Formats: sequence, C-alpha cells, structure tokens
Amino acid sequence: MDEQERKQSEEKVDWNIRPYLAIGLISFLVIIGSISFFFLIYRYHGFTAILDKVLVIVQPITIGLVIAYLLTPVVNFEERHLLPLAQRKMKNQEKAKKMVRAASVAGALLFIALVIGILLQMVIPELYKSINGMIGTLPKQVNEFMDWISDYVDNDSEISGYLEIGLTKGTEFFEHWAKTDFLPQTRNIVTGLTTGVIEAIRILFHVVVGIIISIYVLMSKETLIGQSKKVVYALFCPRKANAIIHTVHKSNEIFGGFISGKILDSLIIGILCFICLYLMKMPYSVLVSVIVGVTNVIPFFGPYLGAIPSTILIMLANPIQGVYFVIFILVLQQIDGNIIGPKILGDSTGLSSFWVVFAILVGGGIFGIPGMIIGVPLFAVIYYVLRNVLNYIIKKKNLPLESEKYIFAERLDEENRELVEYEQQELLHHASQEKKKSGFQEWRKKFDKKQQKK
Repeated sequence: MDEQERKQSEEKVDWNIRPYLAIGLISFLVIIGSISFFFLIYRYHGFTAILDKVLVIVQPITIGLVIAYLLTPVVNFEERHLLPLAQRKMKNQEKAKKMVRAASVAGALLFIALVIGILLQMVIPELYKSINGMIGTLPKQVNEFMDWISDYVDNDSEISGYLEIGLTKGTEFFEHWAKTDFLPQTRNIVTGLTTGVIEAIRILFHVVVGIIISIYVLMSKETLIGQSKKVVYALFCPRKANAIIHTVHKSNEIFGGFISGKILDSLIIGILCFICLYLMKMPYSVLVSVIVGVTNVIPFFGPYLGAIPSTILIMLANPIQGVYFVIFILVLQQIDGNIIGPKILGDSTGLSSFWVVFAILVGGGIFGIPGMIIGVPLFAVIYYVLRNVLNYIIKKKNLPLESEKYIFAERLDEENRELVEYEQQELLHHASQEKKKSGFQEWRKKFDKKQQKK
C-alpha cells in the first residue's frame, strides 16, 4: 500500500522545468551584467582602449554604410527614370534591373565626386587668393599701426618709457621660452606631424574601402533589408517584431527627411549668400558663401560657427565691410530660421527648440562635429520611442494621452481614474466643507426640536 501511494505521488509531481530554466537564465544574465558593470567601472581605461580598437576596425564599414545611406535617394531617383526605358529595350527583365542598378550606383558616385570637385574648385582658388591678399596687406597694416604708435609715443615721453620696458621684458620672455620650451619640443612637433600624416593616410584608406563597401551595399540593398527583417521576426514575437520594424521605418523617415532637407536648405542659403555678397561687392564672396553653406548643415549653432571665420577674413580686407557682413548674416539667418527652414524641413523631427539645443550640445560633446549634425535626428528617434512607450503605459492605465491635461493636475483620483486640477480641487474641498457645515446645521435643528419636546 505504501509503495502504491508513493507511485501515485510521483505521478502527481509536475516535472515542468521551464520556469526553473527561465529563473536560472535571468540569474545568469544578472550575474554577467554585474560583472560587466564592475569591469566597466574599475577597468575603464582598458575598456575604452578595447572600444577604440573596435571602432577603428569597423570604421571602413561605418563609412561605407553612411555613404550608402546618403546615396540611396540618388540611386532611387536614377532607377525610377532609367528602369522603364531599359525594360522596354531589353527582353531579360532581371538583366535590365541589374544593369540599371549598376548604372545608377555609378551615376550616384560620379554625382558626389562632381559636387566635391566643384566645391574644391571654388574654394581652393579663393583660399589661395585670400592668403595672398592677407600676406600682401598685413605688412602694410602693421606698418600703419606702428606709425600711429610712433606718432602717439613721440608726444608722450612717459608712455615711451613704459613701451620700452614692455618691449624689453617681452623680448627676454620670448628668448627664454624659445630656449627652454620651444627647442626641446621640436622633436615632439616633428613626431606629431609624422603621426598626423600617417593618420591622414589611414583615414584616406578607410574612405576608399568604405566607398567599395557602399557599392556592395547599394547593389544588394533589398537583400540586406530582407535578411535583417528575417532576423528580427526570427528572434522576436510578431507584436514586438512589428514594433521594431515600424520604429526602424520611422527612424529612416526622420533621418532621411532631416538630412536631405538640411542639405537642400544649406544649398539655398549658400546660393543666396553668394548672390548678396556679390551684389554688395564683398571680398572672398565665393569662399565665404561655401563656408556659410557648409556650416549651415549644423542646426542652430552652424550659421554662427561659419560666420566667425568669414567675418575675420572680410575684416582683414575691409573692417567696415566686415561689420556689414555681420548684419547681413543675422538677417539671412532670421530668414532661414523663420521662412526657408520651416518650409523645407517642416516638423520632420517633432522636437521643440529646447530639445533641439539639448541634442546638439550632447551630440557635439560626445561625437564632436558629426554629433552636432546627427544629434537632432538621433534624439528625435529616441524621443519618438520613449513617447510611444509612455503613451502605451498611460493608455493601459486609462489616463489621457494629451500632455496639456497634466499641466494643472494636482492629483489623480484613484476611484474615478481622473485628473483633479487645482481649481477643481479647491471647489471639491469647498463643497466638502459646505456639506459638513450643512450636515451640522441639520443635526443642530433636530437636537433643538428634541429639546423643545422635552
């Protein structure tokens, strides 16, 4: 009998070990995460060294993906116009698609090379001209300044003595600095120049490899997209996979709309700047227009970053025209910020002005100039994802989604699941007091009636 009961109890035991596997896996991941966090804190320099090495290794791939992403609109535009023509001329449709794709990729690369060549052709002669102009005018300006000082000093012997003492001290300081600091550091300067040349060659090599990678990516972009979606649907449940695919589509829409719109906006600003500077007969109008147009790609701070060196260049040639240029740039940026920019970009990011400045500062602080350019669309994607997650949580709690309804909210009524505003809270409190007061008055009346009956 005891043996039969033992067998029955064994049959009743639930041997489902899946919950235990889940608990074990979570515990293992927590331990691994804790060890990784400890390693990150106490071995930070080693971790950053490994990270830098990984970034150097994947740099050509990153450059290739960025080039492919930027050239995709150009390739698609060319395919839309060339593919119908090729399909009418050729019987083999697959061969026609491959030939059109190859021609479109080659055309996109030639287009970018042509744009860069035109910019260099415009900038280099102007830069050479500006350097020659500064070399020619600077000695004259220095001589005029020295003549003015000499005339002023001749009229005041006390100032002449102070200047003589200052020049003597300055000469002694310069000689001491040259002997103690500059000459011993010449070896380091030469080493730094050599390292810079090697780094420039390495970056050039990575760019060439990146261009080759971008060609492969553009030639098979549909296959890569299909493989990526296949991986997502294999690893996640349908609901999460759909959310990931939708987020990627939205990210592409934000990035593509912002970058293409900003490039078009900068091109328009550069052309307008050149026309106005040419009409105003400003010096170095081509070089200044290129600087203003290129730096305008950086949101908010870009126009001012481009205006500073441009103003210095113009002021070296003509100080009065430099002042006019500053006024012109302020007017041009107001036109761009209030008319041209909103018409082209619209509300492609969905960010307020505060979050735009925040994204530029954080992106620039982490990644430098590239971070200032991609900081806004990248933060817009993060903002979009966080907003959807918060809206999902708020919706599950049956609360309003509009942020405006929370501005004057003081508390949440747990019973009715409604937000109570300040004024409404005061009215409820007043009504409660009135109810208590009226209840006390009714009780007093009943008490008085009972006393009268007695």
